[in-house]
Amino acid sequence: MTRFLPVETSVLHSPAWFVPFDEFAQRVRSADVATELDRFDPDENVWVPQDTPAIRTPSAAIAYPELGRRRGPGAEPERFRVRFAAIGFAPLYPADGEDFDATRTGVEFTANPYDDGHPPAAAGEPRLVRLLPGVAFMYSPGTRTVYGVVVDAVTRAPIVNALVEARGTTIRDGVPWQERTLTGAEGAFRLALRWEGEPVTGPPPVRVFHLTATERPGRTGALDVRLPTERDRRHVIEIAEQ
Repeated sequence: MTRFLPVETSVLHSPAWFVPFDEFAQRVRSADVATELDRFDPDENVWVPQDTPAIRTPSAAIAYPELGRRRGPGAEPERFRVRFAAIGFAPLYPADGEDFDATRTGVEFTANPYDDGHPPAAAGEPRLVRLLPGVAFMYSPGTRTVYGVVVDAVTRAPIVNALVEARGTTIRDGVPWQERTLTGAEGAFRLALRWEGEPVTGPPPVRVFHLTATERPGRTGALDVRLPTERDRRHVIEIAEQ
């Protein structure tokens, strides 16, 4: 269980601190979020699990204030990563504005050495970590969703941790909307579509939603879904080199 400490004492020298954010509900999520910390061993070229406890601040930030606290000459910066887990959610590891890559397995950061007389070379900055609804997310009754799988266009192999998105604007006032999810272990996805799609004249009258799937830059796929006629269909999005 993470401990609660005042911000001014717990994160003064934390090399990184994170704020979990429930993207579906559009609010900070302070409960039921677990983290695991790994240190990179450059000699073995592997990530090594650490038992350093996280500190949860009253503002819902997760910090590691003791990382980097080393005395003596020759202390070098160390590389770490944090992995997040919350029931029903899938963590989105690239930061806002960064390209998505399904191979990312955590948020990486550097811990600079410091001691009581020498502060770290760089202060940690707050980082929002977005939690997207996963395949097992418990949507409220009545939430419109579509489901399917993301596969490689050539091999037909399922693509794990692909980013599936739908975007549009509301018809009445033109406000942009976005829905996102990540595929699970078998490449499966379930995506909420709470907003309005593009109207298409019938019969029957339908609305079209434009879905995209991304594995990494240059590896994407797209599919149009027509609702309500295709609501119960298992949709397949094929990813290929662009």
